[in-house]
Amino acid sequence: MSTIYPGLVPVGLRTTEFVLRPITADDAEKDHAALMETREELRLWEQSTWPEDDFTVEANRADLAGLAERHADRRAFTYTVLAPDENECLGCVYVFPTGASFLAKSAVTAVGDDEWADVDVVVYVWVRRTQMKKGLDDRLLAALRAWFADEWKVNRAVFVTNEQFTQQVDRIRRTDLILKFELVEPGKPGTYLVYG
Repeated sequence: MSTIYPGLVPVGLRTTEFVLRPITADDAEKDHAALMETREELRLWEQSTWPEDDFTVEANRADLAGLAERHADRRAFTYTVLAPDENECLGCVYVFPTGASFLAKSAVTAVGDDEWADVDVVVYVWVRRTQMKKGLDDRLLAALRAWFADEWKVNRAVFVTNEQFTQQVDRIRRTDLILKFELVEPGKPGTYLVYG
């Protein structure tokens, strides 16, 4: 079992452009629509065949129930990104303590002098394809950075993407975030880039 996260965990975030709140199984249909629209990008990001072309809403509901349970148990935190009226899923944010089991099994290499032990939370983010075209990923990342500093009260949140998800890599590189670590998950062919 993953380490229980001891810190403050905010309920969510609301801006004029989106609402961020913990995901639940009831979000399955909206989340599924966003996943399937963005499946090619997510396969690069995940370094897997997920989501499969025949991935169903019910299979997604089961996945989301597991994510909600992890959130309630304070092992990892998944937030759905919704339109302000909450009728459309725009993406997802995943927050992990460094003690999460998959991270503990991964090979992490520092690019500079930073220490992995100094990282507070590890953040993965995606937005649906139509929202990438509108630049929402830039604005979401900026809002998340402020949210982690102001509401999570963490000193070191890092943001992760896969080297093969070039659109996301390019967007992160246009910020002042710096590549801090490279991370390789067991059984996955690509390298994840960790920015802070």
